[in-house]
Amino acid sequence: MPRRQGLTLLIALLAGTAALAAAVAFAGSLLFTGERATAAASTAPQGAAKAPAAPAHSAGHWLATWAAAPVTGVADPAQARDQSRRIIRNVVHTSVGGSEARVTLSNLFGTRPLLVDHVTVNTRPVTFGGTASVTIAAGGQTVSDAVAVPVEADADLVVALRTPTADGPVTAHPNSHQTSYTEDERGTWSTTQWRYLTAVDVRGGATAATATVVAFGDSLTAGTGSTTDANTRWPDVLADRLHGRYAVVNQGIGGNRLLLDDTGPRALDRFDRDVLGVSGVKTVVIALGINDVQALPRETDPARITAALRGLTDRAHARGLRVLGATLMPYEGWRNWTADGERVRQAVNTEIRAGGVFDEVLDFDASLRDPAAPGRLRAEYDAGDHLHLNDAGYARLAALPDLGTLLATRPTADAL
Repeated sequence: MPRRQGLTLLIALLAGTAALAAAVAFAGSLLFTGERATAAASTAPQGAAKAPAAPAHSAGHWLATWAAAPVTGVADPAQARDQSRRIIRNVVHTSVGGSEARVTLSNLFGTRPLLVDHVTVNTRPVTFGGTASVTIAAGGQTVSDAVAVPVEADADLVVALRTPTADGPVTAHPNSHQTSYTEDERGTWSTTQWRYLTAVDVRGGATAATATVVAFGDSLTAGTGSTTDANTRWPDVLADRLHGRYAVVNQGIGGNRLLLDDTGPRALDRFDRDVLGVSGVKTVVIALGINDVQALPRETDPARITAALRGLTDRAHARGLRVLGATLMPYEGWRNWTADGERVRQAVNTEIRAGGVFDEVLDFDASLRDPAAPGRLRAEYDAGDHLHLNDAGYARLAALPDLGTLLATRPTADAL
C-alpha cells in the first residue's frame, strides 16, 4: 500500500461498517464501528470480556511498528454529553507488519484513574489481562494482551477506544500531521491529536524485520512543515528505504529540548520511556539541541548541550544500542535567530563532528545548508519559516543514514 495514500478508503470502510451494524444489529462484535447508527450499539455491554476473533499464539519478538511520545495533558477537545457514546479513533501509520498486535495506552498526564472499557485494532477486540476493560492509574500506562489481527506494513491502522467516565486531562500527542477522529452522538470530528495511544507493537506473520530504529528528536523529527496524511516525515521515508528490514518509530516532539522542560518533558527525562522502553529497539537516531539554542531561555554554553547528548549515548550503550546522532541544522531567518545562538550551534556541531558524542554522525547541517549562506537552509528544503523543512527536506534527511550501518549489528535477544 503506498505510503502517500489518502484516508478515503479508510473513511469509506468505517462508514460501510457502521451501515452494516445498523442493518444487522451486531455492533458489539464490530466494536463501535456503528455506535451512532443504532440504540443497540450505544448500549453495548461495557464490563464483559470479549473473546478475540482468533487465538493469539504466534512466537517471535515484539517490535514497535509505530509509537508517539506522550507530550501533554489537554482539556478534552470534544467532550461528549454522553461519554459512553464517545469513541476516539486514532489513525496511525505502520512501518512493519505482523499477525498479532498489542497496544500501549498512557495516562501519564492524567490526574485521576482512567477507565478504558473498549479498545479495538482495525475492529478486532483488544483485552487487558483477559478482560475488555482496564483502569490506568494517574501517571501510569498499560500494555494490552496480544490480539490476532493482520497488520500490514506501510499502511494506516485504526486503534479505537472508549473512555466513558474520563473528565481529567487527556494524555495527548498534538500536531501529529495525521488525521484522526472522534465520534459521539453529535457526529464525527477530525483532529490531529493522538490521544492516550503511545505504541503499537507487532509480531509474527511474514515480516522480515528483526529490530526497531527509534528516531528521537524535536519538531524536525516530528515532521513540522510536512504534508498532513502524506507520511513524509523523515522517519517515514527512512522506513520506506528499509523495506521492512527494521521497524522505525518516531519519538519526535515539536518544541522539545534536551536540558529544560518545554513542549513535553525534556529529552533527558523522557529517554528511558521513549527510547529504552520501545519494543525491539536496537538503534537510536538522536536529533536534538536546536531548541536549547534558539528558544527562551537560551542555552549559551555549548558544552552543556554536547554533554547532554553524550549522556544519552552512554545510556543507550548501557542497553547495547547503537547511536547515530545529527548535527544542528541552520536557522538564520527564524524569528529567534541571534548571532550568539549561531556561535553556540557551530560549537556544538564542531564537537559532534570531532567524534566522541555519537557512534556515527549524520551531518544534517552540511546536507541542508545553503552553500552561499551556510547559516541558512537551502531554499528548496525550507518550509518557509527558515527552521522547519518541507517534504523534500525531510526526504533529504532520510537519505543520509547508511543502511548497512543501521543494519550492521544483531538485535538484542530480549524482546520487550
